[in-house]
Amino acid sequence: MKAKVITLENKAAGDIELAEGVFGVEVRKDILARMVNYQLAKRRAGTHAVKNRSDVNATGAKMFNQKGTGRARHSTAKVSQFRGGGRAFGPVVRDHSHKLPKKVRQLALKTALSSKVADGKLIVLDDAVAKSPKTSEMKAALAKIGVENALFVTGADVDGNFALAARNVPHIDVLSLAGANVYDILRRDTLVLTKSAVEGLEARLS
Repeated sequence: MKAKVITLENKAAGDIELAEGVFGVEVRKDILARMVNYQLAKRRAGTHAVKNRSDVNATGAKMFNQKGTGRARHSTAKVSQFRGGGRAFGPVVRDHSHKLPKKVRQLALKTALSSKVADGKLIVLDDAVAKSPKTSEMKAALAKIGVENALFVTGADVDGNFALAARNVPHIDVLSLAGANVYDILRRDTLVLTKSAVEGLEARLS
């Protein structure tokens, strides 16, 4: 399939051939959901913790006699029934990440790219290079190409001026080719790829 290539000034810069096996696969929402859950679970810190019975600073002596008080039998004040006692079955420090096969991860990225093509939300840029790091100039350029909420994926390296200029623009993200991922593609309305990004993604996913 062919796609038009434009510049940041919204001028025509030729056409590019998009690989059917990367940008034209069937959109499967189940694969996208699995990948998003995988990414969000992997980035969780997992540092949540509470004090259990062994962590509470209190005496371990028996509170009162077993019999003769008329009260229920208890041993130590560290148990969870009492104020200041340890919490039962509370969260512990752990790793929330889980495994997902490489083929499924690759298919998810292909599906995310294909979904943008199917929705008409893919723009191919000749190059993502800014003359200066001014946010006002970047806003003007984005207005020309009709982009308000987008993810820009550049080549192997992100142009410094482009990254600085786009940094303060709301709802605009900029990633290098290596950072392209399903979650960031789906969370933005439009996907903007440079020609080198298209070639890199096709090489990565073919």
